[in-house]
Amino acid sequence: MEYISTRGGTRAVDFEGALFSGYAPDGGLFMPQSIPLLDRDTLQLWSSLCYPELVKELCSLFISADLVPRDTLNNLINRAFSRFRHKDVVHMSRLKDGLNVLELWHGVTYAFKDLSLSCTGQFLQYFLEKKQKHISILVGTSGDTGSSAIESVRGQKNMDIFVLLPKGLCTQIQELQMTTVIEDNVHVFAAHGNSDEIDEPIKELFTDVDFARKYNLMSLNSVNWSRIMVQIAHYFYAYFQCAPSLDTTPLPVVEIVVPTGGGGNITAGCIAQKMGLPIRLVAVVNSNDIIHRTVQHGDFSLAESVKATLASAMDIQEPYNVERILWLLSGSDCSLIKTLMEQFSISKSVKLPEDLHRKLSKTLRSCSASDQDIVGAMRRCWEENQYLLCPHSAVAAHYHYSQPDTARLHPKPSCFSFLSSIPRCCLAPASAAKFQDAVLRAGLVPQIPPEITALTVMETRSTALERGQDWAQVLRGQIEAGAQRW
Repeated sequence: MEYISTRGGTRAVDFEGALFSGYAPDGGLFMPQSIPLLDRDTLQLWSSLCYPELVKELCSLFISADLVPRDTLNNLINRAFSRFRHKDVVHMSRLKDGLNVLELWHGVTYAFKDLSLSCTGQFLQYFLEKKQKHISILVGTSGDTGSSAIESVRGQKNMDIFVLLPKGLCTQIQELQMTTVIEDNVHVFAAHGNSDEIDEPIKELFTDVDFARKYNLMSLNSVNWSRIMVQIAHYFYAYFQCAPSLDTTPLPVVEIVVPTGGGGNITAGCIAQKMGLPIRLVAVVNSNDIIHRTVQHGDFSLAESVKATLASAMDIQEPYNVERILWLLSGSDCSLIKTLMEQFSISKSVKLPEDLHRKLSKTLRSCSASDQDIVGAMRRCWEENQYLLCPHSAVAAHYHYSQPDTARLHPKPSCFSFLSSIPRCCLAPASAAKFQDAVLRAGLVPQIPPEITALTVMETRSTALERGQDWAQVLRGQIEAGAQRW
């Protein structure tokens, strides 16, 4: 299996090459040169597997056994999931009105990103131990990615991680999960800007090819293919949990509703679909609705500003993984994608070609939810089930509750689906324990685990990035210093 850039200007690399990259040198994102197509017998065989076994099977399709022997791959994935609190790693909660919630947040930081990043951390360590080299990991976070990335590599002698968070725009708990990690290889920067603004210096450093090569710069954001790869398992597990039977012809369809920010998770869903999994995908967003507008109207353009919402990890205007989705749907047309993304980089506005938009709207449905919608879904879920949703999971639940079979009043037109008779699964990316303000806003009582309460009395450490500073230059200096210590 080889990986190529969505923009076609870079030589193909193997899994190790894609793993140790951020953006491809030409500014694109790495994708598999071909997507394996699974037959019915394989789906039948996989349907009885637990979540970790599904991850192993899927990763083995995208990682050559010459690079990572299968027994070693299995051991790495077992080690990755050893710190998860739930015995099954993930858990399906079946609630009233057909609301199936796949809890992806039973890792150390109570967020779904622990699933892919714990595996990615193990893959990195495997290759680094073989090659005895040092890497510099650069991560921008809107809330959960930073803490999950830190936990996956903290204390490792051959990695330094540099995390930029938007000061005041994460929840207190999200921020503390990053700033309380006092390890020599962990460097947290509290930037006075939003999530899109902190991505700018990161992209600047990655496009400085000489600097990136000299300091072995890499990303653990979802630009990294390894994260997308592991997340494909969410869709297979959700499908097998919700499909009524695999003995019918054709196989039954399951609708999977995906809270969407940077677009990594929904990209994994599109790949699962390409692999032959009979799923219908719904990308649900908050008031930062660029993906919704792109699906509905082919309008891939920035709004005037990022809006702060209760679902703060989705407060993103530039969902970079849309590039991967468009590449998939265009038939791997690197020239077209390069043209579209370069136009977007300059004008921040692209109208999708009619054929590409038609394919996108056929592949994805979409829905946007206001803060009022989020609060309403959180309240209804609690009233009916005594079950607390985080605000991001509530965006998905809002879509579910908007369907004719579950709507108390009239369904919301922008969220209406003609698929209401088929099973539906809502992905839950985080625990409500991380979003106490949103829980209180819904008039509910937070349930706070002791591990999270303990964060409030721990020592913290971070470096401020003020407006007017050259953030890229500050990061250069810190990365150079980290490499010298090694």
